[in-house]
Parts: sequence; structure tokens; C-alpha cells
Amino acid sequence: MITISSVAQSSNPDYNPELAQELGADDYGMKWYVLVMLKTGENTTADAETQAELFSGHMAAIRKLSDEGLMVLAGPLEPNERTFRGIFVFDVQTIDEARELLKEDPAVREGLLSAELFRWYGSAALAKYIDVHRQIEKVSFSLLSFAHHQTVL
Repeated sequence: MITISSVAQSSNPDYNPELAQELGADDYGMKWYVLVMLKTGENTTADAETQAELFSGHMAAIRKLSDEGLMVLAGPLEPNERTFRGIFVFDVQTIDEARELLKEDPAVREGLLSAELFRWYGSAALAKYIDVHRQIEKVSFSLLSFAHHQTVL
């Protein structure tokens, strides 16, 4: 007795080859990114003024990398027992490329935040998220709103 199994695949009638190519999508509409898990860093000596300055630079780095299309997702996490503080998703192929981008973030560079990096396979459409977000944000997410958000959590 021979058993033959197959996986059914079907063509997507909505497939847009130009958009898929623009976004770097594979046949499944996916691509590789680097996921960064930000954690509380080892630098606990920074005073409040220095911390505010470094986190202001952190927000500026997020905006810059986002504007350049290199960061497709970023956001804080609620307080948790594992000291995870937030996530980034970089639109780069390698962990080494992502490490270079993290050097632009003063909060990471100065040790207020540490980073764990992983290759992650996700939708190539993620690159469109930032454009849509900018159309729906009523108030820009600045350091002030970040500080407020952290105290609310």
C-alpha cells in the first residue's frame, strides 16, 4: 500500500507582483528581518537628567531609522519580571547589520538598555505599517508621551 500526500497550494487572485518585488517578498509574501528584544541594561548609575537625555536620543534614533525604512516596528512593553522593555524589528538581513544600527541608539550604546537579537521571518507588508501609522497617529509619540506611557503602565 502506497500513501501519497501533498500540500495543496493555490494562486492568490489578489497577488500584486510589483508590490511583492518592491517589498522584497518571497512567494509566501514573507521575508527575513531582525527582531530586537530590548531589556533593562547594566547602567544604573545615570542620573535622571542623563537618562532623559539618553531616552530622548533613543526616540530620535527610532524616528531616524524609521524614516530611512530600516526600522519597521518599535514599541515599549509593559513592566514585566524578565526586564524586557521594548521591541524593534529591523528591515535588514543579518544580526551584524542590526548591531550596527543599534550603535545609533544612545540608550543602548550607554547601557541603559541591552539588546537580544534574533532573525525573524514575517510578512513583507510590515514595511507599510509605519506609513499607515503616521496617518492614524493624532499626536506624535515623543519622549514626553513615552515617559507618560511608562508611568501609566
